[in-house]
Amino acid sequence: MQDQVLVAGAGPTGLTLALELARRNIPVRIIDQATEFFAGSRGDGIQPRTMEVFDDLGVLDAVRTAGMPAPVLRAYLGGEFAGEHRVSEPVEPTPTVPYPNLWFLGQSRTEAILRDRLAEFGVRVELGTALATFTQDATGVTATLTRDGDTETVRAVYLIGADGGRSTVRKTLGIAFEGSTDESLRMLLGDVRADALDHDFGYWFASAEQPMEGIALTPLSGGRHFQFGAPLTGDAEPSLAVLQEYVDRYSGRTDITLTDLAWSTVWRPNVRLAERFRDERVFLAGDAAHVHPPTGGQGMNTGIQDAYNLGWKLAAAVNGDESLLDSYESERRTVAARVLGLSSALLDKLIDGDEDAMKRGPETQQLDISYREPAASGQLVAGDRAPDAPLKDATGQPIRLFDVFRGPHATLLHFGATRELPTESGTAAYVIVRPGTSVDGPHLVDVDGHAFAAYDATEGTRVLVRPDGYVARRSTQK
Repeated sequence: MQDQVLVAGAGPTGLTLALELARRNIPVRIIDQATEFFAGSRGDGIQPRTMEVFDDLGVLDAVRTAGMPAPVLRAYLGGEFAGEHRVSEPVEPTPTVPYPNLWFLGQSRTEAILRDRLAEFGVRVELGTALATFTQDATGVTATLTRDGDTETVRAVYLIGADGGRSTVRKTLGIAFEGSTDESLRMLLGDVRADALDHDFGYWFASAEQPMEGIALTPLSGGRHFQFGAPLTGDAEPSLAVLQEYVDRYSGRTDITLTDLAWSTVWRPNVRLAERFRDERVFLAGDAAHVHPPTGGQGMNTGIQDAYNLGWKLAAAVNGDESLLDSYESERRTVAARVLGLSSALLDKLIDGDEDAMKRGPETQQLDISYREPAASGQLVAGDRAPDAPLKDATGQPIRLFDVFRGPHATLLHFGATRELPTESGTAAYVIVRPGTSVDGPHLVDVDGHAFAAYDATEGTRVLVRPDGYVARRSTQK
């Protein structure tokens, strides 16, 4: 199929991208060389901006039902209770930020929700299907796929490498993966049961002499498992016996018996950024483009937002407008570099024993991401995240700006009454007025003034919001 997009990799990034394309009626094929779906927690922290993305994709309710807020962490030093802490203090939603708090859900469950949503558009992940090699020309990409010893040649208009840190796509293109790997530091991560512990809380066990060197157990929703994190010393390999020895040593207790090691991995500090995110008709996204330390909970979220940025631009290109494609790399590589710096700084604090490494603030929420040029200024200009706001429709029913943004379209907001509201293909247009304003035709009422305030709008202000929820342009009509 000449106009299909081929996505290599069916993690959160690849699934989000496939979903973005499928809901725009773009033919998409998503493959993964794994023979089974991933079954571990790995990236379990979902940042507020990603929750907004999930709202638009139609999976937010499922994610909220399946997940849980950040748990209270009980700290024990030398076997003695030392207090309770939170990764971040919960805050109340506001009219502009409806999902302000970190949400926890094991990555495999997030992927399952995205797969179910993708299946609603008739697209399913092809497991056990590896991208062997590919070439590209002026009109598309020719890829060779292997499955069960068979070879298939497919043609696609674009290829997306969402195939992880060891990306076949990136290596085939010869794109440098700049950064470093520290082999001297290893951390053991995994999912395990510890039924002696209250599953409503997280735990930190460490010695009184070295309070920042210990073991963390964070509850996972939907069962009795905890996500486990501990430094891995010597030549030890991940096993239930090794995990048990760590718990015994750091907790000072003998009643915590670990069972059912569902998933484990050895992690090394590996901080890397691809030299470029695009090579003609081939793009990199997620871990194929940037690899993060787990500190800060940024990796999965950044990959999902790569896909959210790229999806609508690819759809426009398939439909004949390729003018937006260059902006993917300029926008997302800048963000990835910034986020890598943040994650690395938190990792350094953790290694140095700084307790601030365990805290999360607004800088990790990804709500402040902007695609403005560095020299630009102003309260709300092209490139900023479009805020939410509560309104009422012409019948008096409550509605939010996020409700009108939801879906695969751009949105034009005109503040104040107007006799002529321009329309263009792929754009939904709305008039927003203050209470008591006489308006002919459909309109939304800004009852409490939140929309006018959030957009710094006056009568005649027009704001075009991109399909990914960022302001494309704004102007004021005389």
